[in-house]
Amino acid sequence: MQFISAEYLFTGKAAPIKNGVICIDNNGFVLEVLNPAVDEINWEKVKKYEGIICPGFVNTHCHLELSYLKGKISQDTKLHGFIQEIISLREQFSEQERLEAIQLAEQEMITNGIVAVGDISNGNTTFNLKQQNNLYYHTFIEVFGSDPAIAKSAFNHAELLYNSYFDKTKASITPHATYSVSNKLTELIKSHCIKNNSLVSIHNQETESENQFFKEGKGKLFDFLNIAEKTKGAFKPTQQNALPSFLAKYNGLNKVLLVHNTFTEKEDIAWANQFSNQIYWAFCSNANQYIEGRQPNYHLFLNEKCTIGTDSLASNWSLSILDELKTISNNSPSIELEKLIKWATINGAEFLGIDKQYGSIEKGKKPGINLIEQLNGDSIKLTQESTVSVLF
Repeated sequence: MQFISAEYLFTGKAAPIKNGVICIDNNGFVLEVLNPAVDEINWEKVKKYEGIICPGFVNTHCHLELSYLKGKISQDTKLHGFIQEIISLREQFSEQERLEAIQLAEQEMITNGIVAVGDISNGNTTFNLKQQNNLYYHTFIEVFGSDPAIAKSAFNHAELLYNSYFDKTKASITPHATYSVSNKLTELIKSHCIKNNSLVSIHNQETESENQFFKEGKGKLFDFLNIAEKTKGAFKPTQQNALPSFLAKYNGLNKVLLVHNTFTEKEDIAWANQFSNQIYWAFCSNANQYIEGRQPNYHLFLNEKCTIGTDSLASNWSLSILDELKTISNNSPSIELEKLIKWATINGAEFLGIDKQYGSIEKGKKPGINLIEQLNGDSIKLTQESTVSVLF
């Protein structure tokens, strides 16, 4: 049993506790959370750190299997260029290179205080590693196919992967993005998700031409994917943005995570909240910067259920939730650290359905314990020099 404290304790749920103390056992379970303002504390038994203590981070959006592409994809390509580069490079690496990169990426996440991951998979290269339970994983088996003619084969491939997964309670079949799934494929995915009460993760409004795709039936993505020819001219513009145009087809789902939201507008958020009370929003701030050179309007989401992801090493410089929070804080300095920590911990745990163990520092939980140092002490803000280390 140990007692640890820092200048502030961020539990993930409550307001920060100045000089808060955690009593924790040797296996990482929280035995007590103490507030010096109301609790008697024997400070001789307490190990005090500078900085803040918070729960382990929950990374709700990653592509672990793309780790072999670290440093291989150009920056500022926009989304269609990013996709094109992945397609041109993906066959140039051996299975051994891919597996080694995956192992290194997982270790990077562990070192950076990540305890749970919502991970996208298009194949099975990460499955053996995930079965070792070094981190908690929920695997989203991603399906894409804008050509209606391949809908059945694309879904069958995903279903085979799903059926081969070692724990189906921690796996979902999920659509790739608003623009990359035909109506025929949508029906197959939706049916599977409703039957299995699945969590769903969808890339949403990541690039400007995504809204144009649906509103006008044209634009860079529309042309890049050759939609007019694939649908034999049957595609009809909706005169609406991508989010309502696509998500309206998925009524009846369980929790839905919308990822990126770089070009999401106030009206889209209002529509989503009318559609479902189980909508979560994931931000991958550094991937947005890497690919599009643009950030979402975070202030539109201050009252929403937001989470944090790293995306992949194909589109990021690191797999660090703290680095993502630094970018958001730098972009929107008025957002309090308490809210950012909530986005990075309890909200993600609630989306993944693992909040009985992860996401907040509470008695009986084993959430992982992180120490963040080198903050701006006067305002309790992150700085570019802020670091994270794992205490438990």
